Amino acid sequence: MGLQELTDTLAAARVLIRRGMLDPLRPDRNLRAVRDANHYGPFTTVLRAAARRWPERTAVIDDRGGLTFAELDSRSDSLARGLAARGHGAGTVLGVLCRDHRGMLLAMGAAGKLGARVVLLNTGFGGRQLAEVAARERIAALLLDAEFLPLLAEVPAEIARVLTRVSDGAADPAALTVDGLVATYAPEPLPTPATAGGLVILTSGTTGTPKGAPREQVSPLQSAQFLDRIPLPRDSAMVMAAPLFHGTGLSQLGLGWALGNTVVLRPGRFDPRWTVAAVAEHRAGSLVVVPTMLQRIVDLPAAELSAHDTSALRVIFAAGSSVSPDLSRRTAELFGEVLYNLYASTEVAVAAVATPADMRLAPGTVGRPPVGCRVALYDERRQRITEPGVVGTIFVSSGLSFAGYTDGRTKETVDGLLSSGDVGHFDAEGRLFVDGRDDDMIISGGENVFPLEVENLLVERGDIAEAAVVGVPDPDFGQRLRAFVVPVDGAAVDEQEIKDYVKADLARHKVPREVIVLDELPRNATGKLLRRALLEYGPDAAG
Repeated sequence: MGLQELTDTLAAARVLIRRGMLDPLRPDRNLRAVRDANHYGPFTTVLRAAARRWPERTAVIDDRGGLTFAELDSRSDSLARGLAARGHGAGTVLGVLCRDHRGMLLAMGAAGKLGARVVLLNTGFGGRQLAEVAARERIAALLLDAEFLPLLAEVPAEIARVLTRVSDGAADPAALTVDGLVATYAPEPLPTPATAGGLVILTSGTTGTPKGAPREQVSPLQSAQFLDRIPLPRDSAMVMAAPLFHGTGLSQLGLGWALGNTVVLRPGRFDPRWTVAAVAEHRAGSLVVVPTMLQRIVDLPAAELSAHDTSALRVIFAAGSSVSPDLSRRTAELFGEVLYNLYASTEVAVAAVATPADMRLAPGTVGRPPVGCRVALYDERRQRITEPGVVGTIFVSSGLSFAGYTDGRTKETVDGLLSSGDVGHFDAEGRLFVDGRDDDMIISGGENVFPLEVENLLVERGDIAEAAVVGVPDPDFGQRLRAFVVPVDGAAVDEQEIKDYVKADLARHKVPREVIVLDELPRNATGKLLRRALLEYGPDAAG
């Protein structure tokens, strides 16, 4: 272990001791967690530890009610036995395609106990995407909700199907189900796997077929990267709005359990009204969202928001994209200074965290790297940038960073740091700002434009709920800017007035040549903007 790694490990341990996740007086408990992580992986390790520590505490609440940690642990034992009886075990690759509910948690827990590899599949997949990913990842069995059965037309029949959730009349009564296997097999633990099977989280797929980013082994100490700057409450309720198939939701569920929290899930699509009501009903101390979800929450009518008591909320954890200055300001006005924005990606994992104070003092920042993480900027020649305000490509070092995609490709590495694919700059105080995706940069008349700057300016207007800016071909300038705006309910926006508004604040080459009004922006299941889809809209699409 090198000096830097030793320093990071000691710093992480101090964070976990401070938050009560490591007990220096119980080395046996700490050693067992490390041993379990090596054999079961992080998800099942946390579940087993919580079941030992708080067996009767409610682990999860969904539309079917609550399950204690002990019930969830024992039922996942039964499911693991049922899957093992059908030939699945160490070396098997299981695809999990679920909404957020107990069936997904049981599938994940059982996979860990089998030593199987898990591929978390996006609920926004089309049939062809699903078939391509299943083939590339060599999936042997799909554990999926019945609503996704229509997507399987191109998936080979030899890939087994186990239904994790069955709606009335939505599946063959003879179909194999998680509930059926749990009811059939005894809740007795299987022999401990020799090694953890591993986890594959898929990229968002906004530029093509999603790539697989494996997480082979995760040290329990890496929880400190989240807890260093985010004071997640203990012994409370956590409302999980972010999808569990993505790293944001899954990581925070694990942390929530490790802190003794009950996680509240909604099996259906995101609903801002349900989310606010659930926070109030369960007196939730934390809420996990992606920024587009938070935007829809703050856009609710003031009367609806004030009808719910959300005063127990201590942390709104947002990740998946940067939080605009307007959104951070409005969130603080409605809920107090409780918003924490994590800058991360599927590949580099944790990079930086913005606290409420960061966003108040430097609107638009993604904050600073937490313990165990390093962030540096490099120019086009890959020379390190140290001056404040100078834009460069963002490179990250994190113990959670991946070593390469499952198809053999990887991302650029410089000085041991992995490219995030974003460009950004530091301010004089060392806070990081993300200016946009490297491949989103628009060159208009020889000038570089990153859409995020224009988008943030547009959403500061009271009549615009969402905005996106893309570059389209232009015979004179190479590219010109086209803006897409979603008005707030009932608002009428004027194209020339919007152009004049941008021109008053930004340079001429950053002013959109066209403004198109849409009812909504195209996004995937994790809320990421699909810029390619916007290119299909021309000026005649307005209105």
